[in-house]
Formats: sequence, structure tokens, C-alpha cells
Amino acid sequence: MFDPYLVLTPLHYIYLIGVIVILTVMVLRKDTPLVCILFLFLLGLVGLKSLTGGIMTVFNAILYASREFMDIIATIALVTALSKCLKDLGSDYLMMIPMSKVMKTPSLTWWILGGTMLLFSLFLWPSPSVALVGAIMLPLAVRAGLDPLAAAMAMNLFGHGIALSYDFVIQGAPSISAAAASITTDEVLIKGRPLFLVMGIVTVASAYLLNRSEIAACCQEVHIQNAEEHHEIGIAAITMAILTPLFFLADILLMLAFDIKGGDATSMVSGTAVLVMCIGAFLGFGRHSLEKVTSYATDGFLFAIRIFAPVIIIGAFFFLGGGGITSIMGDQFQRGIMNDWAIWLAHNVPLNKYMAAFFQLVIGGLTGLDGSGFSGLPLTGSLAHTFGTAVGASVPILATLGQISAIFVGGGTIVPWGLIPVAAICSVNPLELARKNLPPVMIGFLATFIAACFLL
Repeated sequence: MFDPYLVLTPLHYIYLIGVIVILTVMVLRKDTPLVCILFLFLLGLVGLKSLTGGIMTVFNAILYASREFMDIIATIALVTALSKCLKDLGSDYLMMIPMSKVMKTPSLTWWILGGTMLLFSLFLWPSPSVALVGAIMLPLAVRAGLDPLAAAMAMNLFGHGIALSYDFVIQGAPSISAAAASITTDEVLIKGRPLFLVMGIVTVASAYLLNRSEIAACCQEVHIQNAEEHHEIGIAAITMAILTPLFFLADILLMLAFDIKGGDATSMVSGTAVLVMCIGAFLGFGRHSLEKVTSYATDGFLFAIRIFAPVIIIGAFFFLGGGGITSIMGDQFQRGIMNDWAIWLAHNVPLNKYMAAFFQLVIGGLTGLDGSGFSGLPLTGSLAHTFGTAVGASVPILATLGQISAIFVGGGTIVPWGLIPVAAICSVNPLELARKNLPPVMIGFLATFIAACFLL
């Protein structure tokens, strides 16, 4: 099946050194785009044997990565634009009120707060949801007797952990993993679903059981940061608070009825988000709606590009490891550099599918140390294809493993510098929150790895 006489060239060694250097920089909590650009130039210079080839490779790789990620960038931008519109109208506050009515005990409140964060994060992403859920529901949760640190755990594990790693609505993380692994997004979401469920259920159950006494500890007084004043509620706010969930519910029903999946499902969510945003702007601002729509769209795209700018450059480097090398460097390169390394490893190192799964889990976690989570997905996706091809393991399962560990570590529930937004709005120490999250997340990783071994 593979060429046992594969000869490794300087191109292969430069790429491997690049991967090691990038991982090292991530572990040191430094940004990696500069390193990626440098190695892109070196790879082009050596591979195409010309200075112009090196220069063009930098641009072609970034352009290729931009095309691969553009659909999800647009999705996140449009969903963010909708969330800003709802916030300005005050509809976000109204949509939270029903949840607050059932917050009777600290334990029940913990699950309600986490479930609400999960729901909103799936449709709006965790970043805007932190401010939304935290500013409105957190004071209610504390009044119900929930400890602020326990509240931060719930918001963090359900939002930046489960919702961001699975992400089956917006499909940000699965799209990046799938593109880098040369598979479809549906394969990651469907074949990887058991792993997402195991990780999510085991982690939050462990978090609850390990911290039951502290969850029930009532804090008499807490200073909540970033709690915004309630908007004056008008007809537009009430209308949009009703219409927004109805529109997205209609999306889900249509997806089920017509078996709409993958990119088409993302298009439904994105299109609905922008249409609802336009309706909200018109109802709330009338003749000023033209300017408001422009403002919301601009803010949304600025937010999305701010997140994905480094991911695009990092992805540009790792796409050379897979099938993207042909589009980037020309038809003379028919096989990705990492794929060649996989073939070499398969014939020279006793690598099996269980070791491949372990490597994916570890490498995903290492890439998450930069506090992003997303920056490592091009690497874990590329390695999933590499290892899966080399040892005959399931590429979607390996990609899912890397995605889960990268997002849970860096997205983030483990590294303190990835926890700052949640910690800030709950007025807790990010180091303390990271320490509390570590045991349940590690238990979740262990359970997920064991489950993956049965699915490979």
C-alpha cells in the first residue's frame, strides 16, 4: 500500500522542525504566526528551489487556508452581528428571564446555568454568550445560593468545553479539523459523536460530584463585574425575544425534515442569523436600520477576523502537511509532507492505532496551551489523516480526539490565560478556576481515550 523505500528529503526535515518549533512556541505561551510564515518561506524556497517560490508559497498557503476557513468566518461574523443586535434591543435579557424562574436550589441552579450556557454557546458561540449569560443570569444564580466559583465552572465547562468542542450548529471547530484531515465535517460530527458525548457527560458529571459541597455553599456578598444595566423594554425587544428562538427552532425542524447537514446546515443558521438581525434592526431602529445593519455586520466580521487571523496563518503551514500542498506548491507535490512522514514511521517505528490515539490526545492538549484551542486544530487534523492512513485507524475518530483535547485545554477550561473572560465576569481567580477544572477534565480525557480505543 505504501512505498517502503520512501526517501526523506530536506523538505521533510524542515517541515518536522517547523512542527516542533511551533509546538514549543505554543507551550511557551507565545504567538506562532511569525514562526509559521518563516517556515512557509523556507519550505517554498527549498521545495521550489527559488527565492520567488519561497515568497509565493507564503501567500499561496495563506490564500488556500483563507478559502478553507472563509465559510466559517462568515458564519461566526453573522451570528455575532445578530447577538449585538439582540443586546442593543434588550431581547437578550428577555430570553434569559424564563430560565431564572426555576433557579430554586444551588445544585439545580448549577445545571440550569450550565445548560443555558451550552444552549446559547451552540448558537451564538461561547465568547458572546459569556457576557450574555453572565451579566444576566449570574446575579440570579448567586442569589439562589450558588458559589461564584461553581458558577464559573458551569459556564466554562458547558460553554468553552462541551459547546465549543462539539460545535454542531456553527461547526467552527469541526470544519477546521475536517479540512485539515481531508474529510467532511459530517464525518467528524457523526463518527465522533460518541466521543463528544462521553467527554461532555463524564466531565460535567465529575465536576458536579467532585464539587457538590462547594456548589451548595452560599456566598452572601459578591461583586459581579460587567453586569450591564437592563435596557428599557419595548415592543421590538419583546418581538425579537419571541421571534429569534422560533426562527432557530424552525431551522432545526427544517434540517430534520429535509436531512440538511454539514455546510448546508451552517448556511441555514448563518442565513437565518443575518435575516433575524435585519428584522431586529428594522423593528428597533426604523429609519436608522440601514446604518445599524452596516454597523452590526462590521462588528461581526471584525470579531471573526480577530479570532481567525492567526488560525489562517497557522493553518497555512499545516495544510502543507496534507493534500493542500498540491494547490499551494504545484502538481509536482502529490502527497502531503506529514503523509510522507506517516509512511516512513509506519515502516520504521512500531506505531499502532492506540499509540496514534494517545499522541493525538497529547498533541491536541499541547497546542491548546497557547490559550486559543483553535490554533492547534490544523495540526491535529493533519496528524489525524497522517496517523489514520499509516496505521489503518479511523481518521474522524483521531481528528475528534485532537479537537476535544485542543479545545478543552485551550478553548479553554484548563489554561488560566484562556479562562480570563469567564473568571472576570464571575469575579474569581482564573488560576483557581483552572485548578478546579483540571480533575474533571482529565477524568473526561481518560474516559474519551478509552472510548476511542473501541471505535478506532
